[in-house]
Amino acid sequence: MRLRPLLALALWVLACAPAASEDFRVLVFTKTGGFRHDSIPRGIALVQTLGAAHGFRVEATEDASRFTRKGLAVYRVVIFLNTTGEVLNDRQQAAFEAYVRNGGGWVGVHSAADTEHDWPFYGTLLGDGAWFLSHPQIQAATLRAENRTHLSTRHYPASFSFTDEWYNFRANPRGRVKVLLAIDEASYDAGSGAMGDHPIAWYHSVGKGRAWYTNLGHRFETYGDPLYAQHLLVGILWAGTRRR
Repeated sequence: MRLRPLLALALWVLACAPAASEDFRVLVFTKTGGFRHDSIPRGIALVQTLGAAHGFRVEATEDASRFTRKGLAVYRVVIFLNTTGEVLNDRQQAAFEAYVRNGGGWVGVHSAADTEHDWPFYGTLLGDGAWFLSHPQIQAATLRAENRTHLSTRHYPASFSFTDEWYNFRANPRGRVKVLLAIDEASYDAGSGAMGDHPIAWYHSVGKGRAWYTNLGHRFETYGDPLYAQHLLVGILWAGTRRR
């Protein structure tokens, strides 16, 4: 993978979001118990490049044994980047729940919603059980930026076309979360799981912590999109901001 285009992306977003502090550390977790996306390495590289440009340290792992209270305490944000299936045991789940409720940040990318389907707290992170249900074929669709004040979507136009693998969710998180982007189901074939009202990116608080999720991120090409880089960057920075 070429690093120069990614460095250009980081420079492009440098003036668009606040820099992180020196103790801002991010853990990118990519363990999969089901389908594995071939875009994972590209996603890790993008987060690493953004970290280098914005002053936060990035580590990537698939080792779930690092999910202990002590191990997680050094990170401001844990990113579930295209995780799938069951990835944490009961003890690791308890450590991660304590981490978030006590002020840690969580960022979920794409198939993070197809992870830990039987863990109630993870459903809370997703926003009232908004796990993956189904998806049609990859296709372009029209997205609406519902929140034009949040920095992770302020750079998007009010309506724009994007190509990705669009999830239908088991539950609609609206009402439990603040919706950033929604998808216009009239603009594509949503399949048998069509939701009608269809949020596709959102954020909310969980205890003292913060949770931010985007469905964008299936395709390899997505991680070369500068607007997506800004979307993800500010999601990370927002999730890592300590609540007062």
